[in-house]
Amino acid sequence: MSSPTATRRETAHTVAGSVALDGRFARELPELSIPWSAQTAPAPRLLALNEPLARELGIEPTWLRSDAGIALLTGSAVPEGATPVAQAYAGHQFGGFSPRLGDGRALLLGELTDIDGALHDLHLKGSGPTPFARGGDGYAAIGPMLREYIISEAMHALGVPTTRSLAVVTTGRTVHRETALHGALLARVASSHLRVGTFQYAATQDDRDLLHRLTDIAIARHAPAAAEAERPALALLDMVIEAQATTVARWMSIGFVHGVMNTDNMTISGETIDYGPCAFLDAYDPGAVYSSIDHGGRYAYRNQPVVAEWNLARFAETLLPLIDDDLQHAIGLATAALERFSAHYADAWLSLMRAKLGLGEAVSDETAAVLATDLLGLMEEARVDYTSTLRALSVCASGGVRPVVLDSATGTAWAERWLALEPDADAMDRVNPVYIPRNHLVEEALGAATDGDLAPFDRLLEAVARPYDVRPGLERYAEAATDALGPYTTFCGT
Repeated sequence: MSSPTATRRETAHTVAGSVALDGRFARELPELSIPWSAQTAPAPRLLALNEPLARELGIEPTWLRSDAGIALLTGSAVPEGATPVAQAYAGHQFGGFSPRLGDGRALLLGELTDIDGALHDLHLKGSGPTPFARGGDGYAAIGPMLREYIISEAMHALGVPTTRSLAVVTTGRTVHRETALHGALLARVASSHLRVGTFQYAATQDDRDLLHRLTDIAIARHAPAAAEAERPALALLDMVIEAQATTVARWMSIGFVHGVMNTDNMTISGETIDYGPCAFLDAYDPGAVYSSIDHGGRYAYRNQPVVAEWNLARFAETLLPLIDDDLQHAIGLATAALERFSAHYADAWLSLMRAKLGLGEAVSDETAAVLATDLLGLMEEARVDYTSTLRALSVCASGGVRPVVLDSATGTAWAERWLALEPDADAMDRVNPVYIPRNHLVEEALGAATDGDLAPFDRLLEAVARPYDVRPGLERYAEAATDALGPYTTFCGT
């Protein structure tokens, strides 16, 4: 199946020659992709450019700001050798299996090598309908694309494995949702876009060679040591389980709610992907749900580790034919691997919470775990802001004012137990952020940007890019949301 508008490689060779893109996904896995081209943007204009990321990728930011650079960022011109494709994948969405999803409004432009020799995907989102569009128009609006930009950059600064945003470009096209909106697209970078859903799609094709090639590519890209293992597919499964356990533990430690943990939104690399109905906790609530369509709370904050393990079980199912020819033996080996998820997650979470509480190595894991769990219970009961409370603990550790959560008798008792362990306040400030993309600030920034004012977006980005460093003039970015703002709801379109 080919695009009605052929990609202009001859032009791209001239104007995009400073960026080398390879089409290895299209070449090595043609069964999992459809060559396609982005729709022409009527009047493209660069809205946001991640200059530090561009330099890491070996791309000159000044060139990306040029007409030639914008042509690359909109997919209207790509270098010779690249084959833009819409990727095929399946997925469990809220528990129900969809055998054919795929990039309905996105394109993998190709793969590029950064200044350190690492391979990355360059991917467009909102570039127009593809054969996987399923009735959608294939476009995106300014607000959702800037949301992904700011949240993904904040996650990167917080040390969370994540896809990253290279640029947002307005297209000059009107996008119709509840109202008419200004169109935009996002240029996204990832170590790859291989998902659990990619393997699920391959497994439905009844093609062992395809599944084997996909697994070999995933191993080469993300787990090269697995190639030397007795059972490479099982070694890949182990790697993905540990990577995802670590990532979700980091989500939990910073109060992040992904909101749509479908299997097509879980990467093999462990990178966080697809920032749609995501949010950060305000008042600590383990049952927090921010997605407008998550009526049953499947992807609530507290359920994220459980859902991650469930998704990984679906991944394991796809690998069974490669783990062992004896199905029952393969199931046993995969089950044993999945049983290690809980330990990986618990170890990662406890390590992060130890650091947040400033606890040294002399403090036992059991003591640290009880302290962390008891503190979260206090925070839930008092409904205090998650991020601000953890940050304020360092002041308490230095002999200053105690946060409000410790005002009760139970809180006072907890503080005495904790302070007796001599927590390191400076170490705490290095891991407890003062600035996160607070929900009300994100909405404020996106609303202003939609109306043509990027100043609030730029200011918020400035704050979250250095989340641990207190800076004058950014006081409001450290303040918790007020109850007057009411419940926060996000939408998949956002």
